Amino acid sequence: MLDEAYVQPEPLGVVLIIGAWNYPFVLTIQPLIGAIAAGNAVIIKPSELSEKTAKILAELLPQYLDQDLYAVINGGVKETTELLKQRFDHILYTGNTAVGKIVMEAAAKHLTPVTLELGGKSPCYIDTDCDLDIACRRITWGKYMNCGQTCIAPDYVLCEPSLQNQIVQKIKETVKEFYGENIKESPDYERIINLRHFKRILNLLEGQKIAFGGETDEATRYIAPTILTDVDPEAKVMQEEIFGPILPIVPVKNADEAIKFINSREKPLAFYIFSHNDKLVRRMIDGTSSGGVTANDVIMHFTLSSLPFGGVGSSGMGVYHGKYTFDTFSHQRPCLLKSLKREGANKLRYPPNSQSKVDWAKFFLLKRFNKGKLALLFLAFLGVVAAVLAKAGYY
Repeated sequence: MLDEAYVQPEPLGVVLIIGAWNYPFVLTIQPLIGAIAAGNAVIIKPSELSEKTAKILAELLPQYLDQDLYAVINGGVKETTELLKQRFDHILYTGNTAVGKIVMEAAAKHLTPVTLELGGKSPCYIDTDCDLDIACRRITWGKYMNCGQTCIAPDYVLCEPSLQNQIVQKIKETVKEFYGENIKESPDYERIINLRHFKRILNLLEGQKIAFGGETDEATRYIAPTILTDVDPEAKVMQEEIFGPILPIVPVKNADEAIKFINSREKPLAFYIFSHNDKLVRRMIDGTSSGGVTANDVIMHFTLSSLPFGGVGSSGMGVYHGKYTFDTFSHQRPCLLKSLKREGANKLRYPPNSQSKVDWAKFFLLKRFNKGKLALLFLAFLGVVAAVLAKAGYY
């Protein structure tokens, strides 16, 4: 009751941050800031696919950070493999599930905890009761931003069959509004990171019904904003994260069928719901599991530092952003400071045991007294004493 008890965050030690290529600066710097704030030394491994950003990070960070505590290591698979052989106190990796498994396997050899920011097929359910113009504008922005190379981009749309053609038409109009008549010449429309990913995405289009877009140019790695309709749930495009500007639409009968569809697959990194019906939104949130949820918009939950960001199941483990990053890179150390006095009170826990000792122990453990409660009890006691004295005529 008279002891001091508190939690003291302490640095984990040396942290490895393996960045991603699709947002190579922010997905490296955000976790780095939290790791520094928590007091750790850090090795930063930028993605070799975004080689120019990796080079800039290697040039700039040593100008502002202590090189003995914060090192940038550039390279490819060979260098990353060597890094993973070393013992770290925490590893944060952002990327795909296949490499995530490799990182976790390497970390397990040293019992190193990991934060894995992976991906998956993030579904987007559009209800019949919603503002379709606004819903399609927001989906278009989130899907085709960075040419679809965003881990929390809407991967596919679930909707009732009656909405399918309307959705295609409204996204088509919004694409023209955003990127103009000649999308390929728009300064706001990006390209696929490399030829391997370009060919991988083209492979997903085989045998699909293209309702809009579909134009490609291998020389510049250009793939136009594309919509697929009446997509078979078993099609190749529905078996892996697209990570490109292709939006499949899968017709479902209603929200219940959408929930079953989502739950029959791996847990996604994000889930998006568009509806005026608040009860439906809550029901879909309660009936599914995903890393995060945004209702009536996409992507935006990522921007709030007050919310944790991370996946669940195959879409990742652990969270970061804001204070959550600090917590991820800290050990929450419980501290109890006792006195060597008042030894008589400790007789309750020493042998020999008796029923009365058990009863007293239950009382103190279950009541969970603390200094604040003791102070209130003392004040209450003084109040009673004052009342008795006043009644007796002493005041």
